[in-house]
Amino acid sequence: MLRFIVRRLLLLVPILLGLSILVFVFIRALPGSPAESLLGERATPEAIAQVREQYGLDDPIYIQYAKYLETTVAEFDLGVSIVSRRDVTAELKERFPATVELALAAMLFSVGLGIPLGFFAAKRYGGIVDHTSLVASLIGISIPIFFLALVLKYVFAVRLGWFPSVGRIDVLIDLEPRTNFYVIDAIIARDWTALRDVLEHLVLPAVALGSIPLAIVARITRAAVLDVQNEDYVRTARAKGLSPRIVDSRHVLRNALLPVSTIIGLQTGLLLSGAVLTETVFARPGMGTWLTDAIFNRDYPVLQAGILFLSIVFVLVNLVVDISYAIINPRIRYSS
Repeated sequence: MLRFIVRRLLLLVPILLGLSILVFVFIRALPGSPAESLLGERATPEAIAQVREQYGLDDPIYIQYAKYLETTVAEFDLGVSIVSRRDVTAELKERFPATVELALAAMLFSVGLGIPLGFFAAKRYGGIVDHTSLVASLIGISIPIFFLALVLKYVFAVRLGWFPSVGRIDVLIDLEPRTNFYVIDAIIARDWTALRDVLEHLVLPAVALGSIPLAIVARITRAAVLDVQNEDYVRTARAKGLSPRIVDSRHVLRNALLPVSTIIGLQTGLLLSGAVLTETVFARPGMGTWLTDAIFNRDYPVLQAGILFLSIVFVLVNLVVDISYAIINPRIRYSS
């Protein structure tokens, strides 16, 4: 197991190196330049030349990449934002917790409903519950996230007033951001009013973002349970007289969770990097809106740091999923 983890972590090095090269080249191939975005109406040829010289944009691209590797790898410095003039690491620490909270809430919603829904649909194969779950999951996959987010915002925030529509916390609540994870900060401060408000701000974005993973998890769980419950070891367990509850929990659901855990890992990584539309609709200051603004402003340091950081998180999440295989099913072992 240890050697497997070490090998996966070592493979992370060439993956990130190749990704950094692609990102570095592609974002510089975009039309326009940071100098023009930064100067705006003041973008005279002389001012553009001065800004390009200041940030080293006139150097050959391989020299720019060498300087980028030197500051990032050797000095552990992600650079300074061209637009805000702030340290990228500081902005990352502020933005990433908001996206993590949203992604985890969305996955909690999708897994908490998707696995039971898929399981009960498989156990009642061909019945009304099964057909209803199939139709609901098809609708969930088909509805665009931004459209569902707007509908939820209009119905539950504007019309009914049950939940807030924008931001992470009410502007009238004074919560000290110790970790920038507002849920954790509220618990640390024992401010239960702030905690409730933070959770209320999470409900609508989490439901909107978790709609597609919910549909996928439900369908995969249904298919996995249908496949597992016809295996020989399940029939043997039933023939021994074990109660249906024990058979379902120990033999059916546990083995059916293997493909489901893979989907959960992939969806978690995608949610962390794909919450752009949801964060935009609900005006949440997370990684999605941060990178979107960086794209429009050609903010190279922010784009490079944000994409590489999300790539590391995505790989680490899938590493955790691989390790969880051996926990879910002890028959699986990793070769040394």
